[in-house]
Amino acid sequence: MDQIIVTGNGPLHGTIPIAGAKNACLTLMPATLLSDEPLTLTNAPRLSDIKTMTALLQSLGAEVTAMNDGKVLAMSSHGIDNHTADYDIVRKMRASILVLGPMLARFGHAVVSLPGGCAIGARPVDLHLKALEAMGAELELREGYVHAKASGGLKGGVVEFPFVSVGATENALMAATLAKGTTVLKNAAREPEIVDLAQCLRRMGAEIEGEGTSTITVQGVDRLGGATHPVVTDRIELGTYMLAPAICGGEVECLGGRLELVAAFAEKLDEAGVEVTQTPTGLSVRRRGDRVKAVDVTTEPFPGFPTDLQAQMMALLCTADGVSVLEEKIFENRFMHAPELIRMGAKIDVHGGTATVTGVGRLKGAPVMATDLRASVSLILAGLAAEGETLVNRVYHLDRGYERVEEKLMACGARIERVSGR
Repeated sequence: MDQIIVTGNGPLHGTIPIAGAKNACLTLMPATLLSDEPLTLTNAPRLSDIKTMTALLQSLGAEVTAMNDGKVLAMSSHGIDNHTADYDIVRKMRASILVLGPMLARFGHAVVSLPGGCAIGARPVDLHLKALEAMGAELELREGYVHAKASGGLKGGVVEFPFVSVGATENALMAATLAKGTTVLKNAAREPEIVDLAQCLRRMGAEIEGEGTSTITVQGVDRLGGATHPVVTDRIELGTYMLAPAICGGEVECLGGRLELVAAFAEKLDEAGVEVTQTPTGLSVRRRGDRVKAVDVTTEPFPGFPTDLQAQMMALLCTADGVSVLEEKIFENRFMHAPELIRMGAKIDVHGGTATVTGVGRLKGAPVMATDLRASVSLILAGLAAEGETLVNRVYHLDRGYERVEEKLMACGARIERVSGR
């Protein structure tokens, strides 16, 4: 099993290209199931999760071809001959549940295993199922599978989410495009990935209004066509690499970055003493002083501070001047990186959904273990600022969401390498 070795090496300088968004691409790929015409995605990220979704779609009978070194995905679902998403594939990734809405909308039936993914809390799929029921779906849970049918087709309805759910909004949005009549999604997620999905569906012929707000209205159409769509920039990868010069000094430009994708995050960086500047080609980031200042962070649905940047922000605040409080309001069990950072000399006290971080002058390298996707990259960031060598184990989590981390950081002067398990 691969490991990553990081050796603290001072400031970083250079540019880092930001890939297309993993979470957007994983949602856009199932949209091919809504049409028998080709859907092509450009600016696709090259990640293991994309390969998993590819395998899932292919198991259903879809054609998926990666081109241009994996940055272009050409898909066609004209030959779907299987309507069951098996546990062996679905268990690997939570986003697999997103094939349910499209298959049900187009074919009137689907069987999908309950999904897996990172171990960061229960993350139930109840809201996905309730949204589809509001559109007339009949659902039954048997032996770990969702058996769904809508013999007369899905029908427009009002779906009011009790709390904001990105995945449930995406599933309902896709299903609603082929439902008969008008569907209104209330308390819908507002993330850029939702906007990106709506734009892609509109290119395919869907009639959608209100994406980016809490109310999305969809007028169902009889069929969708083909389209070519560029995947939006990955705001989580963007935020992660923005933290690299913040934690160890220097100046880095994140190519393709846009401030509106990470506005709340950038505000916290500014409060901590990190300067973020929009350039013609991306976002330039540098730390104003020798050490960042402590700040308090509360994770919230977009446009608030993203839960997917909480672990990375904690790594930064471990070296801040003062005491920071991080409150996690999206997922339970999302402080599993804290004990690993403590192994590196961090001072962190966790109580339920709140972590109190007392900054230290310098972290120290140590063997650590990644517990989930975002935790893995937080340990790499910590290693950049640590004295000595940090050995990160279980980096297969990392490969689910970050492409070529070592290459991107090495290009800016970091000492980082991937090795086979030793």
